[in-house]
Amino acid sequence: MSGRPPASEPNKTSFLKRKNIEISLHRYGIEALGAMALGLFASLLVGTIIKTLGQNIGGGIDWMIEFGDLAMSMMGPAISVAVAYGLKSPPLVLFASTAVGLAAVKSGGGPASCFVAALVGAEFGKAVSKETKVDILVTPLTTIIVGVAVAKFVGPPIGDFMKWLGAVIMWATNLQPVPMGIMVSVLMGLALTAPISSAAIGVMLELSGLAAGAATVGCCCQMVGFAVASYRENKIGGLVAQGFGTSMLQVPNIILHPLILVPPTLAAAILGPLATTAFQMSNSPIGSGMGTSGLVGQIGTLTTMGASGVVLIKIALLHLILPALLAFVFSEFMRRKGWIKFGDQKLNI
Repeated sequence: MSGRPPASEPNKTSFLKRKNIEISLHRYGIEALGAMALGLFASLLVGTIIKTLGQNIGGGIDWMIEFGDLAMSMMGPAISVAVAYGLKSPPLVLFASTAVGLAAVKSGGGPASCFVAALVGAEFGKAVSKETKVDILVTPLTTIIVGVAVAKFVGPPIGDFMKWLGAVIMWATNLQPVPMGIMVSVLMGLALTAPISSAAIGVMLELSGLAAGAATVGCCCQMVGFAVASYRENKIGGLVAQGFGTSMLQVPNIILHPLILVPPTLAAAILGPLATTAFQMSNSPIGSGMGTSGLVGQIGTLTTMGASGVVLIKIALLHLILPALLAFVFSEFMRRKGWIKFGDQKLNI
């Protein structure tokens, strides 16, 4: 026995490589999911902001409400095209994916169904792309037929499962607000800083209520916490980039110096249960995983809880002031102990 793999195995590997089809957690869980978040932002998120502004300016601005609704209704196609883009699909696959996203929404499966249907449809479309002389027909046909089939028959159960899981998390948070407040806040905050999309997770789980409020606080702790804790290294540019952009910028530093993740995570563990008990914070699915990025988490909180002085004070405390204060205190303590050193959180921006 030579021990060599069958001849078909190298051919299969070569074909997948030639088609840029990479079956891996990185490609699907980071690149595709991250791209999905961009699709959400460009449709559901922006539409929500426009509609919310239209509803709250003066007595209401009808055209802003209409435009917001239109943008929100394009969530499915936007997600599908974004996922295809994240998978590095050729143009015909990219454009045909719009139909897949629309079918997923009409199937009632929700964002998770859009993601799965778009992913499968795009990969099959990539596989047949430029393999025939009638590529202009075969590639979009394959993308649409496979993607829509997945959206129609597989999408709804996936969507139902994600809704069920989200409902369980929200039920458990209401039942046990302290331990679940800690868990949801910490895990969603870590997801935001990791190279995956906490926003996509929040939308797919359809988090709302106290669970969404705790998730928002956890995300804020990571963003504001890193922004303040690393101020001496990164100054105002780093403060803005992390505080209103993303704490994901710290991932390379976290890999080299894991202890820098401790201060914002401890802040999330402390403030998460405060959000679910004393402050009773809530949010929408799209706002739950955004933190202070573009102030989307705060806009979602105002939309969900109402724009009042009390709510603004709660937002200021749990989303900005306390995350900054706690992360700074923990970081300074760790610096004095020598566990965090100057330069450990330096960004190349």
